[in-house]
Amino acid sequence: MADAFIFDAVRTPRGRGKSDGALHDIQPIQLLTSVLQSLRDRNTLDTSLVDDVIMGCVTPIGEQGADIARTAVLEAGYAESVAGVQLNRFCSSGLEAINMAAAYVMSGQVDAVVAGGVESMSRVPMGSDGGALFMNPQIVARHNIVPQGISADLIATQQGYSRQDVDTFAAESYRRAVAAQQDNRFARTLVPLKDSIGIPVLDRDEGVRSGTTVESLSALKPAFANMGKMGMDALALLKYAGLAQINHVHHAGNSSQIVDGAAGLLIGSRAFGEQAGLTPRARIKAFAVVGSEPTIMLTGPIPATQKVLKKAGMRISDIDLFEVNEAFAAIPMLFMDVFGVDHSKVNVNGGSIALGHPLGATGAIISATLLDELERTGKQVGLSTLCIGGGMGIATIFERVY
Repeated sequence: MADAFIFDAVRTPRGRGKSDGALHDIQPIQLLTSVLQSLRDRNTLDTSLVDDVIMGCVTPIGEQGADIARTAVLEAGYAESVAGVQLNRFCSSGLEAINMAAAYVMSGQVDAVVAGGVESMSRVPMGSDGGALFMNPQIVARHNIVPQGISADLIATQQGYSRQDVDTFAAESYRRAVAAQQDNRFARTLVPLKDSIGIPVLDRDEGVRSGTTVESLSALKPAFANMGKMGMDALALLKYAGLAQINHVHHAGNSSQIVDGAAGLLIGSRAFGEQAGLTPRARIKAFAVVGSEPTIMLTGPIPATQKVLKKAGMRISDIDLFEVNEAFAAIPMLFMDVFGVDHSKVNVNGGSIALGHPLGATGAIISATLLDELERTGKQVGLSTLCIGGGMGIATIFERVY
């Protein structure tokens, strides 16, 4: 089987996903087009060598519908021969796009793909595409489907994570993100965004807030307590009858931020790299996806990581750095506890709590951040993983090449 290499990675800054966010006036097609153009221009890329563009998008309706990947190919001025497809595996869509691209290259059927994702959460609200999994009463009741915040609080209750515990984790995410921004650690991948006439719009992740502490976070009210009282706690406890109640500890400050953003990685074969005159930065060593229990929903990174390690013939101790998506503080906390991984190896530049979670793009963003950090620190092997709505998990192992 052929190797699949990463040659470059580009992302936009993440803008606050609200009407007053810096990227609200930027359409999602513009976000994605800027990523494709940056990959082409900074690599002097002959785009006719690219077979496909695969982009994750979790709410593919309205401005994000009609196969936004192919639309971006046309808008970016790529060769007409380049195809495009969008996919949706909820929060893991950006990493799923990378894995799909890698599989195509490994099979020998495709030479080069741009893979990543896009989400403009300020313009296309999360959940606005509906869906039977969350809106069909019979399906919701039959499978005990609850909102993800309830699931996160359920995990915290099971594990005995207190409000102090999750706030402490969140405060550290902010501290690390502030330090990374000040140290310019995102510079290689982050490309400042300009509007259609070339005026700079945003050059850094907008949600990073210095001075965030456990004390400041303690003033925030739990976000999912009222939802729990409206019957969601009772629905979850039908599945987890051993718990007397759910302790609501998550809130806006220790959960992922709603943001706008896009990212893309250039993935290809060794022959493509030689033809394009590009040097590979990393190899995609192994990837895995799993289904998990759909009520608690967010534990999927555990079995996904176990599965991908087995595929790669590796142990957890063989991984130098981890990116575990911070959908909610309890998720990476559980990951570290189960695998015995020290926090010094996990999300070392902060995570989605401090930086934001543009749903369709996050898997690609954290993987690019991981690659940058492996290079910065001289380490070799990294693992990216995300929990997924509906009870799934995904994990990918990346290995630097020299």
